[in-house]
Amino acid sequence: MSTRPTSALKATALKASAGGASAGGASAGGASARRVSPWHLILAPLALAFALPLVWLLLSSVMTNAEINRFPPALWPDGIDLGGYRYVLGNAMFPRWFANSLIVASVAVVSNLLLGSLGGYAFARMRFAGSRVLLGLMLATMVIPFQLTMIPTFLVMKWLGLIDTLGALIVPSLVTPFAVFLFRQFFLTLPREIEEAAWIDGCSRLRVLFSIVMPLARPALATVAVLTFLTTWNDLSWPLIAINHDTQYTLQLGLTTFQGQHHARWSAVMAGNVITVLPVLVAFLLAQKTFVQSLTSSGLKG
Repeated sequence: MSTRPTSALKATALKASAGGASAGGASAGGASARRVSPWHLILAPLALAFALPLVWLLLSSVMTNAEINRFPPALWPDGIDLGGYRYVLGNAMFPRWFANSLIVASVAVVSNLLLGSLGGYAFARMRFAGSRVLLGLMLATMVIPFQLTMIPTFLVMKWLGLIDTLGALIVPSLVTPFAVFLFRQFFLTLPREIEEAAWIDGCSRLRVLFSIVMPLARPALATVAVLTFLTTWNDLSWPLIAINHDTQYTLQLGLTTFQGQHHARWSAVMAGNVITVLPVLVAFLLAQKTFVQSLTSSGLKG
């Protein structure tokens, strides 16, 4: 059969939702720009208070060791000194650790988006024997603390021969119950009529998922991607157990070791912390923008 009705349906739905959202977003944006909430008087000082540690971290990374150790401490550097960054990037294994963390986090994000969406769509749209029991068991694993699962996970990774490799960090994070549950909840809010029209047109379930449903699931995709990236990037407990050789360290594990070895070079330690925190801040800022845009451009309500 022809697939033109499916494409036309998807395009029409996206244009209609985007047009309505843009008009509503413009009016809402204009109204919010004209009206200042009294909450801003409370939130603005709180935002500055939370930002002070990051500002101090950045300023300390460009200070000399003498300025950092000065008493009373210097609140502003006399000049920009990049010696800490040069030491970290040139004399330590930070580039290797950064690459390891980036590989682990990227693979975890892609696999959770793919496998989580498949699992969430199956639980949301397909009825099979034991589906509710399986969903309940999956959700029950979310309340099990890591301390109870780290030994079985370590034994499984040892049996697979992945200990002291990046695979030991990637395999346990390929898909999480949270990603499956979040996708399921989002798919339940989408009207079935869109998918039924595609089925009548001859589309398979996989094509319906990737061509019709996934473009409308950008808020869920952005949320899962960001939370998975932050969790994997900041993980320290599991790499500390599964990795022994320093060439396989992630950035968090390497930073802990680096701080213990170079506590006297505080400028280098601060520079290493900046390098570690920067991807998290970038991911958060990008996710915030993407999440808001997705909500205003692809929200269909059933």
